[in-house]
Amino acid sequence: MTAQHHFPPAGFTGDAKPYVGGDPYADYRTADFPFTRYADLADRRLGAGVIAANDEFFAHRENLLVPERAEFDPEHFGHKGKVMDGWETRRRRGASADHPWPTAEDHDWALIRLGAPGVIRGIVVDTAHFRGNYPQAVSVEGARVAGSPSPEELLADDVKWTTLVPRTPVGGHAANGFAVSVEQRFTHLRLNQHPDGGIARLRVHGEVVPDPAWLAALGTFDVVALENGGRAEDASNLFYSPATNTIQPGRARVMHECWETRRRRDQGNDWIRYRLAAQCEIRALEIDTAYLKGNAAGWATVSVKDAEDGGDGGDGGWTEVLPRTRLQPDTNHRFVLPAPVVATHARVDIYPDGGISRLRLFGSLTEQGSTHLSTRHQELGG
Repeated sequence: MTAQHHFPPAGFTGDAKPYVGGDPYADYRTADFPFTRYADLADRRLGAGVIAANDEFFAHRENLLVPERAEFDPEHFGHKGKVMDGWETRRRRGASADHPWPTAEDHDWALIRLGAPGVIRGIVVDTAHFRGNYPQAVSVEGARVAGSPSPEELLADDVKWTTLVPRTPVGGHAANGFAVSVEQRFTHLRLNQHPDGGIARLRVHGEVVPDPAWLAALGTFDVVALENGGRAEDASNLFYSPATNTIQPGRARVMHECWETRRRRDQGNDWIRYRLAAQCEIRALEIDTAYLKGNAAGWATVSVKDAEDGGDGGDGGWTEVLPRTRLQPDTNHRFVLPAPVVATHARVDIYPDGGISRLRLFGSLTEQGSTHLSTRHQELGG
């Protein structure tokens, strides 16, 4: 199965201008890719990793998944040459003096384990600061392999790789984006650069598809967590940080790992709407304001609805399960609900503005929710 895709804008192809000083991002080429509203399945916080590469002579493969944007220090040189914040391979050469050029098939590759298996909606191959040493083209393949396979197992002949991005020209010092439309669940990617060069960052945006057998074995779990299939669908304000931060694993370690809104100057309030892993029964919740010491929300409410049971799929039909409650800065707040509540969606409202670092909703799948997850998992290849 091949993927539907789009080529980067024509202005992205070819070299960027040489760096001449000042802000290195001043001439960086990028675009608004709609698929970036989905979570990054290759986020290190989810457990993603670059587990192998055929060559990393100039710069380490692990740089591909660093969450921050690539940095550039024009004075930083090492024993092998310019030190770059990305994955960079040596220059390929041909077989002889008569044929000094690499063949059309020559390429370098890196194997990426997704932090959370899922359906991929778009990929960004970022060549930031690789102005004349980026690959001529890239391609991306996906595979579904159970367990924790080694690089050797992933490269075995019996592993089926599906093309997500066919071999496509890219530009230097640019965010090269590719929309993907392959309705399958993937666990691993193979990033290829043709014939050689450097890539700063890789982002893999998509929808988490959890293993229903794992969730069933857990019993009670966080039904809104990103790694379990939860999703932040919409939010009132994303000025400082994405709403997806609130359902990342673990506690926030710094303020930029939270969700923080701009300061309001009206009588409104801010909110996030979530889709849960599936229909579930919620029994307890947490609202954490870790590292939000002067910017924590003052109060919060939590509401839910069950859209799978004929409920309103839009902005109506909400039932409040946590009334407006005072929040403390840099504090984890825990609440046991008076009675379990069935839901497919949740919403947290903060008053009047500020932010939270995490929302946790603890519960278990209903029979209907378990059936839905199992069916989707099977349809996507298991």
